[in-house]
Amino acid sequence: MTHAQICIHKPLPINEFSGLLLGKRKSIALKILCKRFFRFFLILNFHQNQALGQAQAVLRFIAVMFLLPIPAMSFNSLGLSDTVLKGIRAMGYEDPTPIQLRGIPLILEGRDVIGSAQTGTGKTAAFGLPILTKLDKPGDQPRALILEPTRELASQVETAFRDFSRYSKLRTTVLYGGVKYGKQTDALQTGTDIIVATPGRLLDHLSQRNTTLKHLEYLVLDEADRMLDMGFMPDVKKIIQKCPDNRHTSLFSATIPPIIETLIQWAMKDPETVEIGMRRSVAETISHAVYPVAFDQKDELVLELLGKVDFDSVIVFCRTKVGADKVGRLLKKENHSVAILHSNRTQAERERSLKGFRDGKYEVLVATDIASRGLDIANVSHVVNYDVPQHPEDYVHRIGRTGRAAASGDAFTIMVAEDRQHMEAIERFIGKKIKREKMDDFDYKYTALFDDGKRGGMPRFRGGAVGRGYSFGMSTRGKGGGRKRRR
Repeated sequence: MTHAQICIHKPLPINEFSGLLLGKRKSIALKILCKRFFRFFLILNFHQNQALGQAQAVLRFIAVMFLLPIPAMSFNSLGLSDTVLKGIRAMGYEDPTPIQLRGIPLILEGRDVIGSAQTGTGKTAAFGLPILTKLDKPGDQPRALILEPTRELASQVETAFRDFSRYSKLRTTVLYGGVKYGKQTDALQTGTDIIVATPGRLLDHLSQRNTTLKHLEYLVLDEADRMLDMGFMPDVKKIIQKCPDNRHTSLFSATIPPIIETLIQWAMKDPETVEIGMRRSVAETISHAVYPVAFDQKDELVLELLGKVDFDSVIVFCRTKVGADKVGRLLKKENHSVAILHSNRTQAERERSLKGFRDGKYEVLVATDIASRGLDIANVSHVVNYDVPQHPEDYVHRIGRTGRAAASGDAFTIMVAEDRQHMEAIERFIGKKIKREKMDDFDYKYTALFDDGKRGGMPRFRGGAVGRGYSFGMSTRGKGGGRKRRR
């Protein structure tokens, strides 16, 4: 259910409603009332962690109870330019998401912004729309810079900026490694207003004097903690030093480790923090399961999972590039249509993999954590963690590829004995215990994980059949066999 579906409904004329109450169709009137109450509780839940949402929720409650039109903020009321609004309408957007509601006005006011929100919440538009509004007309030099940690994210953000600005004359250029310099250099020399770049390639162009940041007005550090993890922070600092002091700076990061906090104090001026939802929260529409297994049976188990689960599209996450290649080959041998995505693939290979997966040519995408953040991949029904992520926040980002826009999704994690501490750290991080399951008719080898319930630290396992296999007694699923995968 989308924000628009939660917050907007067509009011029922009062005379029609009265007729239902007084006539023979009383059950219909009761159903309508139940729906109104249900919408209200959805609204309260949607706004529970947002200060500005409390007053709106009260107004919406009054409107719901009295069958009045529910007041809703729109993009038209946020102060965006006409050309940007026209682009928004062309893309089919109707109502702003919470991070857009709070972030757009702040950036338009010239405030530095620290943004934290779950994936799929529309943060690209939260900084892109106000920047495009303020830039308005083309200039002689780049005036906005968006730094991204990966080529895929840079390409995706550049596409979004082009879509938002389709009715203006503003020019956007994307810079990333893995490709030749020629087209990028030509675009810079022709003239551009907005640069979307990875840090290393941007520094290359700056050193070759293909572009300058002297006239920069807007700097966005997107996925800042991921840039830190990938070792880009020294490059990011070099780039910031080349920017004017009187610029506007926005930073978006799922977590704020000490180094990022230091960067904020150094690079930003009295920033306003916009935090939508809990940083550690996972979508309620995602069902989680952990499958303990002996290390040398991981390959067999991932094949069993994909063979018995009815999925539309699935992302299999591996910890290493070598591991992703190995799992990809394994699945191809079993006649799965597979795309592979990691940083050792060429840019052309990565683009083909992403496009093929989005278009349905490939049913399985095997990837490292390069695909766990920000990439806009819709309709992913399942996520399988072939390797348990070593950082708890990576688990949140991985499974965030499914269950997007309130759609349901499943997240399966294959766990071996050495992963126990990482799995427990993930459970502490997200604040919930994840059920342990076994697959029916799978010839398990012994692993010490099966003895965890006897040691007092973890609950004693009680076996029983569940929807996708055998449960250790921590599942609420009903009985039944595994589902067959559609061919």
